[in-house]
Amino acid sequence: MASKLLMIAIFIIDLIAFGLAVAAEQRRSTATTKPDSEKYYDYCVYDSDIATGYGLGAFFMLMLSQVIIMFASKCFCCGKALKPGGSRACAVLLLIICWVFFLIAEACLLAGSVRNAYHTKYRTMFNVEDPPSCETVRKGVFAAGAAFVFLTAIISEFYYVSFSNSRQNFEPYGGQGAVGMASY
Repeated sequence: MASKLLMIAIFIIDLIAFGLAVAAEQRRSTATTKPDSEKYYDYCVYDSDIATGYGLGAFFMLMLSQVIIMFASKCFCCGKALKPGGSRACAVLLLIICWVFFLIAEACLLAGSVRNAYHTKYRTMFNVEDPPSCETVRKGVFAAGAAFVFLTAIISEFYYVSFSNSRQNFEPYGGQGAVGMASY
């Protein structure tokens, strides 16, 4: 039987990660070009950098969630044997999908956070036609991370339930230690 306390804890951690990823998308940095006081050159002025912290918070919360699930299920490869059947096959498939979604979510969150923290120092002098390149994170990077956080949360819960169902009450050798040939 799957631990309800563990499932609730994982759900709460994943919900926090999802909320932080959505907040990071809403608060990503924007930049404007401003001339200096003597109007010799233009430079980039960036607003708040809070999205980097939100993105990294989502990154670490999702990582914590994945570590807890893998520790609770012994990463599927350690521990007692699992009961053959549909639950085990489903658990294997869900484990693979969970890891793929997890890696995509982590890549989006980390790339978005790094890119959001990067502020260009590029200036243009005496050239009004060529403004400086004020690079910011693209719209949707944190949103993609949030979507994959959501998918990872759902798949990891289903994985843990399938794993728990296949682990339950299975004796790999039928309980007998020897071959019953004494009557012959």
